[in-house]
Order: sequence, then C-alpha cells, then structure tokens
Amino acid sequence: MKLKKITALLMAALLTLSMTACGSSDSGSSSSSEGTENTTAATEEPESEEPAESGDADSYTIGICQMLEHPALDAATEGFQDACKDKFGEDNVDFDVQNAQGEQAMCSTIVNNFVSADVDLMLANATLPLQTAAQATADIPILGTSITDYATALEISDWTGATGINVSGTSDLAPIDEQADMTLELLPDVKTVGILYCSAEPNSKYQAELYAEAMKEKNVECKEFTAADSNEIQSVVTSAIEQCDAIYIPTDNTIAANTDIVKNVCLPAKIPVIAGEEGICAGCGVATLSISYYDIGYKAGEMAYDVLENGEDISTMDIEFAPQVTKKYNQEICDELEIAIPDDYEMIEAEE
Repeated sequence: MKLKKITALLMAALLTLSMTACGSSDSGSSSSSEGTENTTAATEEPESEEPAESGDADSYTIGICQMLEHPALDAATEGFQDACKDKFGEDNVDFDVQNAQGEQAMCSTIVNNFVSADVDLMLANATLPLQTAAQATADIPILGTSITDYATALEISDWTGATGINVSGTSDLAPIDEQADMTLELLPDVKTVGILYCSAEPNSKYQAELYAEAMKEKNVECKEFTAADSNEIQSVVTSAIEQCDAIYIPTDNTIAANTDIVKNVCLPAKIPVIAGEEGICAGCGVATLSISYYDIGYKAGEMAYDVLENGEDISTMDIEFAPQVTKKYNQEICDELEIAIPDDYEMIEAEE
C-alpha cells in the first residue's frame, strides 16, 4: 500500500512537470509572434506619411521683388503670375509680392525676408532686385524679368547665354540697331543725340553704349547725360537740350518714374525724345520700338514651372527675349512737334 502511494506521488509530479514545460513553450511562441507584428507596424508607419509629403511638394510659394511701381514692371509681374497660375494651377501657387519703392535698402530687406522664409523661388523684377537676390542666396532659384543684360548686371565676363549660377530669366532688350534706324526714320536731319539715363543703372549704360555705336555708323554724334538720381534729372535734361537735336532714353527705371520732368523740359524746347520702352514713350517720348512686358513676364512664369515641376537646371537655362517688337508712337507729342509717323507704327493708347 505504501508503495502504491509513492508511485502515485511520482506520477503526479511527472505530470505536473510535463504541463509546466508545455506551458513555457506556448508562452515563448506567443511572445515571438507579438514582436514580429510590432516590427512590421513600425516599418509601415513612414510609408503611410509619404503621400502627404508628395502632395505638399505640388504647392509652391514664390517671392516677387519689384523695383518700383511702373506700368512696364507691373505688366511683367502680372504676366508672371498669370503664367504660374496657368501652369501650376491657381490653388497650387502662392505669391508674396513686395515693392521696393525704388530703394536699395528696401530691396535688400525684401530679398532677405524671402531667404529667411525659404521660398521655393524668387522673381526679381528689374536689375537691382536681381543683383540683390543673387548676392543673398546661392540655393534658391532666381528668375529675373525686365533685365536688359544679365552679363552686365551680374558681372559675368565669359557670357555664354546662361549664367552658370542659380539665376535665369527674361530680358527686356529691344534691338538697339533697329532703335537707331527708327531715330533716323523719324528724324532724318538729326545731327547730335543726347543719351539720357541714370548712372546708377548698369543696364542703361550698356544700352547707351550700343546705341552710340549704332548711331556712329550712321555718322550721328551722341553725347551721354547721366543723372545720379531723380533730383538731378531736370538740370541734366536742361543741359542736354542745349547741346542736342534729340534725346534717346534707354530702358531706365529712374527716368521711367520721372517722365513728367523730361517732358516739361523737352516739349517746350521742341526737342523730340526717342524711348527705349513704351512706358517712357507714353510719358515723354515721340516713338519707341516696343516689347510687351507682359509677354516677358509670362515667359518667366513658364520658366518657373520648368524649374520647380520639371526639374530643369536653372544655371543652364538660356536667357529668353521678347518674341516680337512693335513700332509705337505718342500721338499727342508727335502732333505737338509736327512729326509725321509712317503707317506701320501703332499709336500708344492713352491710360484711362
């Protein structure tokens, strides 16, 4: 009997050990399975975030620095914005439009704020904003518009058509030789032309040199008259009309903002003004070989799309020019000066 009790106890002990071993095996298997699920979940989480990041990449912020309020520059900004809305979609692009009011310090502040905000792209409307933007960042893409000559503005000596840096854009340069031809077409008896521009604008000097060379080939003398700022314009123009038969004004922001001064000096003296762009001509000129600033702004907007959406390298993008030029005249001043205009000229519409 005693032996049977001992045997029963041994059997119970063995059964208990067996159950414990089985329980340990099940627990280990369960733990391993839970660890695999957690690892899988951790690796799947970043994948769920990727579509949101991709969607954000389709929306862009563009900072626009315009030198000053002027019909030509306003048209270029408008054209740029319209092109961006057409290409990106109106809901996918935001503009931060800032006007420097012709002040260099304000221009620097605007551009530096764009850099701090890390905008996706900058539009520099006129030469000084372009120069300021190029100095402020080598990383953010910069497109210029209303720039006459990028090589001069950026001091690039080995010009190839593209800047080689984070800058490209559109030029407002109309053919200078055709402007010289137009001068003599309207003023065949002219002997001396005064070239008027602001000495602080390098692109104006560039145009002045090209125009003087073209007129020299036609045996017409040119004299340069430069104003450092708007305060000097009246005295400089007064000096010019005493020495010249006509005045030529290239695309120049300072003169463009002060055409009334030029008109009030030149018109009473019966001195005609040939202008490098339509805004200046509308204010004080006889005629101009005009480009569309809206068109060059629009082209810059298309270039913005190529950079941001198509991934084009801005440093290798050639500078683009206006697709066409048009001869235009200011009827009021032509009538006052009794200048006959050929039939292939278009009249500049008066602003309402």
